[in-house]
Amino acid sequence: MWRSKWTIIIIVLIAVVVRLIEIEQPFIDPWSWRQSDVAAIARNFLENGFHFSHPQIDWAGNAPGYVGTEFPMLPFVAALCYRITGVQEWIGRIQGVLFFAAALPFFFLLVRRLFGGTAGVWATFFYAFAPLSVVASRAFMPDVPSLCLALVGMYFFLVWIEKSDGRFLVASAVLISIAFLIKLPTALIGVPLLYLAVAAPNAFGAEGKSAGDPFGQTQGRRRPPLQDLLKRLLRSWGLWLFALVTLVPSAIWYWHAHRIAETFYPYHFFGGGGFRIMNAAWYWKIAEQTVRSSLTPMLFALAALGAFVTPRGKYTWTFHWWLAAMVAFIFFVGWGNRHQWYQLPLVPIAAVFAGCACQWVTSRLRSHRVAQALASVLLATAFGFSSYHCALPFYRPAAAARRNLGLELKEATTPNALIIAADDGDPTVFYYAHRKGWHFLEDGIYQGNPLDNAEVIANLEKLRNRGATHLVFYAGTNWWLKYYREFAERLATSATLVEETPEFTIFRLQPTAAQTPP
Repeated sequence: MWRSKWTIIIIVLIAVVVRLIEIEQPFIDPWSWRQSDVAAIARNFLENGFHFSHPQIDWAGNAPGYVGTEFPMLPFVAALCYRITGVQEWIGRIQGVLFFAAALPFFFLLVRRLFGGTAGVWATFFYAFAPLSVVASRAFMPDVPSLCLALVGMYFFLVWIEKSDGRFLVASAVLISIAFLIKLPTALIGVPLLYLAVAAPNAFGAEGKSAGDPFGQTQGRRRPPLQDLLKRLLRSWGLWLFALVTLVPSAIWYWHAHRIAETFYPYHFFGGGGFRIMNAAWYWKIAEQTVRSSLTPMLFALAALGAFVTPRGKYTWTFHWWLAAMVAFIFFVGWGNRHQWYQLPLVPIAAVFAGCACQWVTSRLRSHRVAQALASVLLATAFGFSSYHCALPFYRPAAAARRNLGLELKEATTPNALIIAADDGDPTVFYYAHRKGWHFLEDGIYQGNPLDNAEVIANLEKLRNRGATHLVFYAGTNWWLKYYREFAERLATSATLVEETPEFTIFRLQPTAAQTPP
């Protein structure tokens, strides 16, 4: 036990150090757009008053920009910190690191309680250093904090089942409630929680059964039929309390967020529209990405083995049920899963299975201590190098040109300028420009490039009439000026070229007749 304790402490310390590398990196990595939105909400809290229930983005032009989002706990905390430190990227990033570091020991305790100490240590190691886990936990996004709270809540739920101590039930309910609030898809953890409750009837009032014999089978009793099981579940005050605490706050908040999205321009609800079943090639791409990028092929192979050699016991299928829920989620929310971080719960699931696989192999090398130690070192080293190689692409400066454009706009325009940005829907330009504006095209920004010149011109004129002062392109959309020739000709008569570089192009728009003062 003491060896495990110090091993986990070392793993946690190294995991934190790894995540602190380039913690001050601007939001220019491949997930820049999501982080820039969260960062903009934080800055708007700071500058426009701490109106928690009305988060604001920057790409609503001259409108307030209220949007429906997850419970904005992270940007609100960041805004409070900004009052002391000023606006700093690391403030947003460090929150995920802290949540992850705090939850990692509880993850170990959860796995150890379910499957044993060796499985717990290896699962913690894999979870700590899987590529997707490393990158997501240092991003200014709610996904890792939500998952971490859910894992700690799952541990407390299991302790409550085994000890029938109401304090653990309350702690679990509160933590999981916050997890659901800040990221709703985390609600999938309800599937393994329900399995735990069913696998241990003593959690909802069954009497006379030992922890190792939840259905009293060794006492000559049969397993309760499904109807009896459901009755017991429905009569459990503990589970009703748990459901009340975990579900009601989320229902209230997301109803409010949906009303915000319906009422205020740009009528946007974060995560909306994701329920769409896609074609087979789409899911194959997600599967390939999961193996090669999110987990590494090594972790995937170990997890595949571990799923079949999981130690048999009363809670054997806990993570199998969670995996089944995740597979169903990826299938039915096919379009939403274009974002890699939506598959983040697959990492702890795979880590647990891989830990069980390592425990299974270790048990067969028990009489060969030297071989066991050598195999452990080789495995840890190989996985570390594999994870490092797979994580590198997550750090590339994919949005550097957008950030440079934003910084130039900050210098070249006045604070009340309204920017039209052909930015492929990435708000990084607005965040670093510290300006408001619109994505271009305003209509159908997430539906690909404009169909023709008429569509581009119509969008431009509509936004000019609403007060737009500048039109900008970054390296990825500069080609519009050559491809849409009629649009370029219109710009020649209605705008002045301010600056043109390989990274970006900036135009100052002439005011329309309706805007020109008499």
